[in-house]
Amino acid sequence: MAKNRKYIFNQDTLSYEVKKRSRLSGLLRSAGMFAVSVGMAFLYMWVYTSVLGWELPKTTLLKKANAQWCSKVELMNMQMDKYEEVLTSLQMRDDDIYRSIFGMNEIPAEVRNAGFGGVNRYAHLDATAADGLLKKTVVRMDVLTKKTYVQSKSFDEVALLSKRAGDMASCIPAIPPINPDPSEYRLSSGFGYRIDPVYGRMARHTGVDFALKPGHPVYTTGDGVVESVSFELFGYGNHVVIDHGFGYKTRYAHLKSIGVVEGMKVKRGECIGLSGNSGKSTGPHLHYEVIYKDRHVNPANYYDLTITPQEYATMVQNTADMSEKITMHPSHKKNRGRS
Repeated sequence: MAKNRKYIFNQDTLSYEVKKRSRLSGLLRSAGMFAVSVGMAFLYMWVYTSVLGWELPKTTLLKKANAQWCSKVELMNMQMDKYEEVLTSLQMRDDDIYRSIFGMNEIPAEVRNAGFGGVNRYAHLDATAADGLLKKTVVRMDVLTKKTYVQSKSFDEVALLSKRAGDMASCIPAIPPINPDPSEYRLSSGFGYRIDPVYGRMARHTGVDFALKPGHPVYTTGDGVVESVSFELFGYGNHVVIDHGFGYKTRYAHLKSIGVVEGMKVKRGECIGLSGNSGKSTGPHLHYEVIYKDRHVNPANYYDLTITPQEYATMVQNTADMSEKITMHPSHKKNRGRS
């Protein structure tokens, strides 16, 4: 039967005749049937979900898949709990043991905590779930990754310094700057706040003072390089600063005479000058300072005054003998100790 045609029976002619149907009526009929179908579909979904309380098959599948992924994310968080516990233990050992042994500063908490300030890098995850589990997990993973990187770099620094541990042991200031013969000196002023003997006001004393007669030999307390030699009328007077490396420097002030020059390499126990009374001084003495990473620290923590004068003299003699051997070597004849 052809489209858009309708056959009717004509009683007058007793025959079937073709009655044509308009295209518009056909379109309206099709649209009506489609609307009815859509309505029936929505009615079915409403009855299925709202009246009967059932879920659509696709919703059930999606919820099942979501539950599986949530389980995987929770398992990932449990694994990160273990990793974070191990990392925290490593951080504590790093600060309290490894870095402490080599005189390294602790890594600041703000560096270890690895903050992510500024632009919101996780805005695309804000609408992923009501509880924000996925976003929290991603943020936690990023923070843990950065903490691990910071710890790894710290271990690299410790490993590098440990390879130079032998050099470090000989460079750190570790002996008194004078032969500690009780009959030759006395400690006239310690480290910390005191009444300034010249100005009469409270002031911080950045070193220790050894009161002794002028002309007493002064020795370097660790291997290093002479950073500066200064001759001043006031302040420290004639003084020497030695850079020992590893963040350490020492200063020897109020000297009578100086026997080293800038850039000269010196060994522990090597005489660098004679004590005196130069600069701002109320009496003959040696002012001795230990500076660690640009901060003055108590020199008393770096020497032992109970060493006997004989032991100290032996050490000084051994250093002198070693220096003489180095000086006599052909490669050192021209310019002993200069870098």
